[in-house]
Amino acid sequence: MKKVITYGTFDLLHTGHINILRRAKEYGDYLIVAVSSDEFNALKGKKAYYTFEQRKAILEAVRYVDEVIPEHNWEQKVEDIQKHHVDVFVMGDDWKGKFDFLKEYCEVVYLPRTVGISTTQIKKDLNQANNG
Repeated sequence: MKKVITYGTFDLLHTGHINILRRAKEYGDYLIVAVSSDEFNALKGKKAYYTFEQRKAILEAVRYVDEVIPEHNWEQKVEDIQKHHVDVFVMGDDWKGKFDFLKEYCEVVYLPRTVGISTTQIKKDLNQANNG
């Protein structure tokens, strides 16, 4: 069985998230999604609308996702790859080159982001609609 892993906050699930999950799953038989914990998001200066448990439950309902694990820090990727016997690491191409060091452990793939949608943009649009 070929295992794939990807990482993210996955707040306000949108078509861009679904596209990257679908495309990541195409690289293997089993997709693991590591979701940033609330504590890790705080360290990154990010505030998610949904809690970790809510984001985990939403992702578990997506047909492309086989398993959801917590991401607690930047350094855990090598451990996750080894522990879960991951064959392919997938991230959006806005991270291109940042995770090339993982090629020592598995294949690394950067996928193009879906044009025209992001959680940041959704939050901005909603804020403007409420303040306009």
